[in-house]
Amino acid sequence: MRSPAPTTTTGMNVRRLAAIDMHGTRGTTRRRRIVQAEFGIGAVAMVAFGSWLIAATPRLGGRAVGVWAIGAGLNYVPLAIYAFTLNRPGALDRELDGVDPALELRRYGRLQIWIFVPLSLVIFALRYGIVHDVRRTQHQPLQPRQAPDDKTPAP
Repeated sequence: MRSPAPTTTTGMNVRRLAAIDMHGTRGTTRRRRIVQAEFGIGAVAMVAFGSWLIAATPRLGGRAVGVWAIGAGLNYVPLAIYAFTLNRPGALDRELDGVDPALELRRYGRLQIWIFVPLSLVIFALRYGIVHDVRRTQHQPLQPRQAPDDKTPAP
């Protein structure tokens, strides 16, 4: 069995969250489509509702709820992007290769609370992407600099 997905310091990998949510317990195509629609509609609806609240509510409390709704709605954007990319043939299977879906469902079921923290999944997705890119480049050997033919080699 493969080790858990690379994570940020809080243990949240947004791509894995989207993948395990799309797979569920059986990995049906119907579930993939429903979850993909949930993420897309969730992002649009929450941001639209929050924008409406900010524009239509004269009180500070209503506007604060609107700002929260926009921030929580933006958390669905990386989920929707990952769901779209994981919907390609074989992508979800590759992401979950060697993973125990039941164990991951329990783990990410608890971590889904982060969706309600405005912009948290956006930050986790950006941070994981940056850390993942840095780790990937650290493991690639550096190529020696090539000097032009008519000059001496560079130090």
